[in-house]
Amino acid sequence: MSLPTAPQHPVAWQVQSAVRPSSEFVELVARSGAQDVGRCYQCRKCTNGCPLASEMDLKPNQVMRAVQLGLQQEVLGSRTIWICAACQTCTTRCPNDIDIAHTMDVLRQLCVRLGVTPAEPNVVRFHRLFLDSVRRHGRVFELGMIARYKLASGQLTTDMKLGWELFRRGKLNFLPDRITGTDEVRQIFKETMERTA
Repeated sequence: MSLPTAPQHPVAWQVQSAVRPSSEFVELVARSGAQDVGRCYQCRKCTNGCPLASEMDLKPNQVMRAVQLGLQQEVLGSRTIWICAACQTCTTRCPNDIDIAHTMDVLRQLCVRLGVTPAEPNVVRFHRLFLDSVRRHGRVFELGMIARYKLASGQLTTDMKLGWELFRRGKLNFLPDRITGTDEVRQIFKETMERTA
């Protein structure tokens, strides 16, 4: 189900009968640490400044409106929350000081917590492999992480030219760098997992 088409004035969106708003979703988003999206009055400054808006199925202002309407399925099923680069442009431009980038992060966390299949599963794979690399080595081991990501995503041949160029210039090491404090980094991960369990 796609979000109702935005007319000239998006505040006038009508909720179609097939869309079921959820007041519980609005409360869940608020309890999970998102900003007060009720302050959004659809000026579209977030969307107009977003460098990735052209790739999104719902524009940032539409995500804010969908959250206001309690459209859980449409929000958590959208590609937008995964495509968002958290560059903070939307947050900086918002006249009501809504931290839209943080709200997108909260929506991603809710998606994972509620077991909703991500619309962009490779983003989740990359994120998990990145964090696992930091947990194992104390910092990112790029070559190992890229290899694991390529295997997990099935995109074995994409970016080969770029990868070879990075390797040729010495930007990718065969072995991870050894750093001090690896045990402390692992302890941080352990404590964080215990707190969020």
